[in-house]
Amino acid sequence: MRFSSPWIIISVLLIASMALYFFFNPSYQQSLQAKYHFAVGEYKEAQELATEAFKRDRYNRMAATIMTQSQVAMKFVDYNKQAKDYMARISKLAQGDSISEADRAKIRTMCVIMIDEYVKISPSVVIDENLVDESKQYYEKFLKLYEKVAL
Repeated sequence: MRFSSPWIIISVLLIASMALYFFFNPSYQQSLQAKYHFAVGEYKEAQELATEAFKRDRYNRMAATIMTQSQVAMKFVDYNKQAKDYMARISKLAQGDSISEADRAKIRTMCVIMIDEYVKISPSVVIDENLVDESKQYYEKFLKLYEKVAL
């Protein structure tokens, strides 16, 4: 019993010093800010903060993780943005009574680009499920559209 109380005090002091280091270290402060921005969907800001935090401390695993996850999330955001743009273009091309062979080729090309881009990005458990679902829905639309214009 006598030996346990100094060890408890030492353990508590060690944990407290680690917590103080974590909260007052600028690298970890930036990592926490990056984590917040990632959680609210501000992936570009999260990546910038995490990259800066990682440059300050190469052993900051939180910064490395947020930096990587933000890059993946931004790929989904970019995919969805490009998909909306291509869908708008395809709608304009398909407004007439019939679609010319040149327009069909343009639509096929856009579909192939978006299908290939979707295969290149891989979802993660951490990324917003709605963002991933939106990308998947666009992917499925492009697959169906490609099947229709490929005939």
